[in-house]
Amino acid sequence: MHVIDSRAPRTNQAVIGLVSVLAVATGWWWLLALLALQLAVGLTFGRRYCLPCLAYFELIQPRFGEGPLEDSRPPRAANIVGLVVLTAASLSYAAGWQTAGAALGLLVAALALLAAVTGFCTGCQAYKLACLLRGRPFVSCPIPPRA
Repeated sequence: MHVIDSRAPRTNQAVIGLVSVLAVATGWWWLLALLALQLAVGLTFGRRYCLPCLAYFELIQPRFGEGPLEDSRPPRAANIVGLVVLTAASLSYAAGWQTAGAALGLLVAALALLAAVTGFCTGCQAYKLACLLRGRPFVSCPIPPRA
């Protein structure tokens, strides 16, 4: 089964959102590149290499307990979109296109913080819509019952 504690992606989104705001506000665009790298590592090697996820599972979850479980595919798809946009923002800054880099960085920040605060994940909803448009409506994997 591919389920995840729903608070883990929210923690990751909060970190990405806050660091993206910091990067754009200070001009430290290399932070956007580090966020993209962190997403790539987490997507490739799993949550045990995702620093915000590690912080959640080691520091937050033991104190507050496990949150509701959710299908991991939509947050994973959202992370892929975040990786692409953060990479584009970093490359824009590196090419000297500060306005484009800042716009892309702020787009990531806004959507990540929206998801962290409200639980509405635009990337997750886009994944579900893409499933529907492909003729395969999204069906969540079975969520195991609580003990």
